[in-house]
Amino acid sequence: MTPKKKGLGKGLEALLGDAVKARASVHNIPIDKIKTNPYQPRTEFDEESIKELAQSIEAVGLIQPLVVRKLPDGTFQLIAGERRLRALKELGWATAPAYVRDVDDDINMLELALIENLQREDLNPLEIAITYQRLIEECQYTHEELANRVGKDRSTVTNYIRLLQLEPEIQAALKDGQISMGHARALLGISDKETRLKLLKEVIEKGLSVRQIEELVNRTRQIKSGRGKVVQIPIFETVSQKLSEKWAVPVKVQGRSPKKGKIVIEFRSEDEFRKILDFLGIDSNE
Repeated sequence: MTPKKKGLGKGLEALLGDAVKARASVHNIPIDKIKTNPYQPRTEFDEESIKELAQSIEAVGLIQPLVVRKLPDGTFQLIAGERRLRALKELGWATAPAYVRDVDDDINMLELALIENLQREDLNPLEIAITYQRLIEECQYTHEELANRVGKDRSTVTNYIRLLQLEPEIQAALKDGQISMGHARALLGISDKETRLKLLKEVIEKGLSVRQIEELVNRTRQIKSGRGKVVQIPIFETVSQKLSEKWAVPVKVQGRSPKKGKIVIEFRSEDEFRKILDFLGIDSNE
C-alpha cells in the first residue's frame, strides 16, 4: 500500500502543477491588472506582517511567485498569494512574477484558494476549522474525502471541525491565542454552556495547562443520581468522546451505572444521518 502523502493537499498540487519544477513558466504580470480573489478564505491581514514581508522581499527578492488565472477581459485573478501581492504594492512594484494557471471553474477556484490557505503556517486552529467546514459545505466533501484531499487523518479533520461547536467567547479566546486547541478540545467534553464559559475563565485567569483543564473537566462531568448524590462514570465519558470523534457527530452515553443507560446520537443534516446509518450497518434505502 502506498503511504498517504502528508502536508500537501491534492488541490494544491493541481494549483501549481508542473510550474513548481518549471521556473520558465513564470510570467511578469502588471500588478494593476491583478484582481483579488473573491474566494480568499482570510479576511484579516496584519499590516505589520505585510511590512515585514515587504522588507524581506526588498532584501532577497520574491522567492515564491503568485498564482493567477487569466480572465476573458485580459486581466488576471489572484488564486494564491494575497499577502505577497500586498507586500509588492507596498514596495511600489509595477509587475509581479506569477504562475498563470488554467482554472475555469468557480468551485475549483474556491477549493484551490481554501487548500492553498491551509498550507500557511500561521493559521490558528479556528481558521483551519472554518476552512475545513467551508470545503465540506461548499465543495461537497465528506470528512473522509476531505482528509484524503488535504493529506490529514480523518480524526484530525473531525477534531478541528468540532471546535465550531464551541461558544463564540471560547472561539475568540482560541483565535486570540489565550487558549490552545488542547484546552478547546477539553472544553468540548462539557455540554453545558455556562459551565464551559466558567471553565474558560479559570483557564485564562489561572493559566491552567491542558492537563489541568482535562482533569477539571473530568471532575465536572458527573452524573447526578437518586437524591442528588453525584457519581462519575468514566467509561461513559470515554465512549462518548471516542464515538463523537469517530462519527463526527455529538454522541452521549447516559445512565446511573454501566448496568443501565442509553446512547444518544445527534445529527444535524441528512448527510450526517446517513453516515450514522452506514456506521451501524443499516441500508438507508430499505
